[in-house]
Amino acid sequence: MIPSYEELMLPLLKAIRDEKIHSNEEIEKRLANEFQLTEEEIQEFVSIKNKKRKFYDRLNWAKTYLKKAQLIEGTDKRGEFKITKRGLEVLEEPPLILDAKYLRKYPEFLNFQKIGKDDVSKKNELKQIDTPAEGLEKIYELLNNELKDEMLERLKKINFYKFESIVIDLVVKMGYGGSKIEISQSLTKKSNDEGIDGIINEDKLGLDRIYLQAKRWSNTTIGRPEVQKFVGALAGKGAIKGIFITTSTFTKEAITYCENLTSQKIVLVDGNKLVELMVEFNIGLHTEQIYEIKRIDLDYFLEE
Repeated sequence: MIPSYEELMLPLLKAIRDEKIHSNEEIEKRLANEFQLTEEEIQEFVSIKNKKRKFYDRLNWAKTYLKKAQLIEGTDKRGEFKITKRGLEVLEEPPLILDAKYLRKYPEFLNFQKIGKDDVSKKNELKQIDTPAEGLEKIYELLNNELKDEMLERLKKINFYKFESIVIDLVVKMGYGGSKIEISQSLTKKSNDEGIDGIINEDKLGLDRIYLQAKRWSNTTIGRPEVQKFVGALAGKGAIKGIFITTSTFTKEAITYCENLTSQKIVLVDGNKLVELMVEFNIGLHTEQIYEIKRIDLDYFLEE
């Protein structure tokens, strides 16, 4: 019998306790042997529509949950991961059951599930009274949260030129004037950009221009001084509108500073907002599966 993703969590953590880097393929084979799965069970699909292998999919979800609780971490190479110090601490006195309920002791995991500590005690009650439609909505939200987290993680690892290309794809898809080629041609040289990375037209005719700054930073929070430099660069161009995009975050001081500007309008887009926009405008994504929810057309059955 194929174990659930929660049943896979503790065996997965134990399998990588040596602190070495492991691959998805290696761990899948190891745990398949541990649970004595047949070849048919290993190759079994999630459903007729969903052609993902059920065991591999559950293993990935186990890995995702452990990762969100920071018990394991990825590497720069896709499909590889290793245990963290926190994961080793769990194994010092391993719980009888390592599941989502156990992982809610970690604030990072609560944030992933978008629930607060006060909501944890209510979660099981809510689970019992959810309608099927409400359950689907929560699953959809969970999948979307995981998607956004993965996208942001990938954005932080790509080189600046690819990030630049993605930002241009986004603003073009959002309907700003000009093509990708036109915007690319407006990009300034790094040695003389004065804090401005590019220029986009607010409308198709180019009657109003918006200056763009893009920073692919991982762990550096952008403060007011950095934003002020951008505002100063805009003033030097006689511009009044700008967009500052980053994979990182902005300090409260930077946000307040922009909100209080009177002669210029600066929009700050942090990493979370960036991936939200990418999902909304379908940048770097493809549709994997569509499920239709149908209802009876009562009018069709009315007698004439």
